[in-house]
This record gives sequence, C-alpha cells and structure tokens, in this order.
Amino acid sequence: MNIQDIKFIYEYNYWANGKILEAASKVTQEQFLSSAEFPFGSSRGGSLLGTILHIVDAEYGWRGFFEDKKFNEDLNPDDFLTLELLEKKFQEEEKSMRGCLNSLTDEDLNSHITYTNDEGILRDRILWHCMLHVVNHGTQHRSEAAALLTRYNASPGDLDFTLFLIESGNS
Repeated sequence: MNIQDIKFIYEYNYWANGKILEAASKVTQEQFLSSAEFPFGSSRGGSLLGTILHIVDAEYGWRGFFEDKKFNEDLNPDDFLTLELLEKKFQEEEKSMRGCLNSLTDEDLNSHITYTNDEGILRDRILWHCMLHVVNHGTQHRSEAAALLTRYNASPGDLDFTLFLIESGNS
C-alpha cells in the first residue's frame, strides 16, 4: 500500500460520510435522537445520532493512535445532540485526519505498530491495515445509518465505491 492509495480510500470515506450527513439533515430532531435497534448511542439507547457519532468517534480515536501512539478518549454523545454539532465534529476530524495522512510516507504505512486492545490483548499490526480498518469500520456503520435513514424516508442513496469513482471523475 502507498500513501496515495490510502489517501484515495479516505476520499471515498469522506464522500460517503457526506452522503450520510446530507441525508440526516432531512430527518426530524426526534428521529435523530430516538431509540433504534442499533447498539450505538447514549444511555438513551441506540439512535441515528449514536450510530453516526460512532463513525467519527472511531476515526478520532484511531487518529490519536496514528499520531501519538495513544487512542483518543471516546467522544461524549451528550456533546453532539444536534446534527449541526455532529457535522462540525466530522469537519474537524476530516481536517485533522488529512493532516495526519499528509505527514505519512509509504515507509510509514508499511511499518509495524503495536497496541493493547480493550481486552488486554497485545496486537502487532501494519499501519495501513489499521488505517484501512477505520474506513471499513465506517462502511459498516454507514450502512446501519443508511438503513435508519431509509426507514425515516431520507435514504442517502447508493454509497458504493464504484459510484464514488463515477462521481469523482475516476471512472
């Protein structure tokens, strides 16, 4: 993997996040906060808010590790009770992650990193594997958010990589 490839994958990530956030702007505040069957959210239970926040929270946490070898603390859902606040966090995190990506070389991407997971298990990974995990993780939770949004008659439409290629002029 090289830095240009990983940056391109992150371009897809931000494109797809934008589709979710745009669709979320079409739901009511009640729908945004209401309990849902997905497990992410505050003590109020899973919600569209919680599911979307989980996407940016994971990126924020991993970026801390990529930059400082220490995972950032989890974001507090109570700090993001409106879509506007959540969108602002997505914008801040995108800018920060782009800065992180711009600081990396091909050699960095192929280097080994170690960390201990929440269960106390030591992991030895290649950096680009972890970076790809962040995007793939976002894909999983964007699909959950898309299902909720569709249920609220606010589908984000297709989020396929091939559509990103077409829309970004890379077809």
